Amino acid sequence: MRTLILVDATTAATLGVIAGLALGGVALFAVRLSDRSADRSAAVVVPPQPVPPGVADVIAVLRSSGIVVDSSDRVVNNSPAAVAHGLVRDHELVHPELLHLARAVRRDGVIREAELGLRKGIGPGRLVVAARVAPLGADHVLLLVEDRSKAARVEEIRRDFLANVSHELKTPVGGIALLAEAILDAHDDPEVVARFAKRISVESDRLTRLVKEIVELSRLQGADVVREPALIDVGACARDALDHSRLMAEENDIDLAVACEDGCLVWGDAQLVTTAIANLIGNAIAYSDDGTRVAVSVRHGNDGLVEVAVTDQGLGIAPEEQERIFERFYRVDTARSRATGGTGLGLAIVKHVVDNHGGTVSVWSQPGRGSTFTIRLPAASASTARPSASTSDGMSLPADASTPVSPESPVSPVSAGVPTSPKGHS
Repeated sequence: MRTLILVDATTAATLGVIAGLALGGVALFAVRLSDRSADRSAAVVVPPQPVPPGVADVIAVLRSSGIVVDSSDRVVNNSPAAVAHGLVRDHELVHPELLHLARAVRRDGVIREAELGLRKGIGPGRLVVAARVAPLGADHVLLLVEDRSKAARVEEIRRDFLANVSHELKTPVGGIALLAEAILDAHDDPEVVARFAKRISVESDRLTRLVKEIVELSRLQGADVVREPALIDVGACARDALDHSRLMAEENDIDLAVACEDGCLVWGDAQLVTTAIANLIGNAIAYSDDGTRVAVSVRHGNDGLVEVAVTDQGLGIAPEEQERIFERFYRVDTARSRATGGTGLGLAIVKHVVDNHGGTVSVWSQPGRGSTFTIRLPAASASTARPSASTSDGMSLPADASTPVSPESPVSPVSAGVPTSPKGHS
């Protein structure tokens, strides 16, 4: 005899939902377990690709950037320079240009060489490199990257220098040629001939000055310009420079003032230091209005330095111009510089003189408030002065160099030849 058990519809639906959830949970667990097993098996199947023996040792001692990438473009070894130059970050090649070369070499096995301009960081700067990319075994590619940014800058400067020299030389030479033709045409008029002849003399002086300063700048850029440094008094150099600039200052109704502390001694070349100070004074006079003052001060600065400051009450220099004024042939006010006879090399010569003496030159300026150029040179202390050292004029200093030497003292005169032509801010 059978007994029938009746289940209502609500209970049946509830039991069905429970059973479905249970089956779904079992299925999800099985899928996850399968994925984990697959990941473990994949990790076992694709082992890391080892770098060929000896390659890592060679890359570690390279001065240039050496980089090894595997078949997945991952950097597996690199020299410290590769990181320092920003070529590698987190085991990845930073620049797509290098990655493109590596993939091309891996594809066809042909060694490639290229010169590339790579972006430097996040700014506008560029890194110029020479890259040689070659296959390394069956799975790796080797990149040798040499930084040629300095050579590229030197070449760019050389091209600009030649272009500027050509332009600057054409101006006086062309002027002389035109004036000579004018004299020939007006040879019957003595007054016109005299006026043109005077103008030829001005252009000839400018041409001579330009050639002289180009030669001087080329010499300063050579090695060991100050081969036999002497103990010199910077205050005496400043007074010498002022004496050579007084005539120019009087013609422009500009007052010259000087204040020098005693015993401001440095090791170097007195003529070069005097030339640098004279260029700054001439620069200040050329860019000052009539009736103003140019002041020169020489004093002991901080950290064992001697400071020379040349201050004017002139036009001032805009901040965006201040970064370029020490470039060759650069002029803030081209028209005014040409009118005063400036060549655009004055401040470039100052910079190279200071560099050759182990110092620095800087400028503070605001438009309408004038400018102050400051030279800082390492002072000659008692510990660095040699007994019976010679001054710039060949006279001997006392063995006790710790005794301050006055600029007016007969043991520290300085003789120097200084160009007297004005310089523009350049």
